[in-house]
Amino acid sequence: MNYFELFELPVSFKINRQGLAARYFSLQKKYHPDYFSNATENEKDEALHLSSQVNKAFKTFQSPDETIKYVLQLKGLLEEEEKYVLPPVFLMEVLELNEMKMDGASQKEITEKTNELQQEIYNEIETVIDNYNDATTTADELKKVKEYYYKKKYLDRLLKAD
Repeated sequence: MNYFELFELPVSFKINRQGLAARYFSLQKKYHPDYFSNATENEKDEALHLSSQVNKAFKTFQSPDETIKYVLQLKGLLEEEEKYVLPPVFLMEVLELNEMKMDGASQKEITEKTNELQQEIYNEIETVIDNYNDATTTADELKKVKEYYYKKKYLDRLLKAD
């Protein structure tokens, strides 16, 4: 059972957060191991597993980046420790950011430039994110989201480096 099935949500890059906490508490009430103290060992183990899944799903759904990552993993497009090759044009833009750092630009300037770049890369896939449909979104569209995911991850690391 994947996180979307567990929470009875359609697969989506954007989670409607309204009612998400209520659904989380409802599922925890249903699966929390404390409610299975008189159950069989198998039932206890299953409750523990499901309770853990509920926690992981809720944490994933609270983060847009983690939700994107999870959907891409569900679609078989992300692998652990994957060595994704970013486009040279993007790497040149990152090089410019690094040069700004070396030339003594303020953290505010670097953050602003990085945020601009993040907005640019998001604009390229915003329609796919907003209108994702598990049945009709194409493999090419998902590949663009994957590229966005890796670019954003790279930029986030760059911002945290200071």
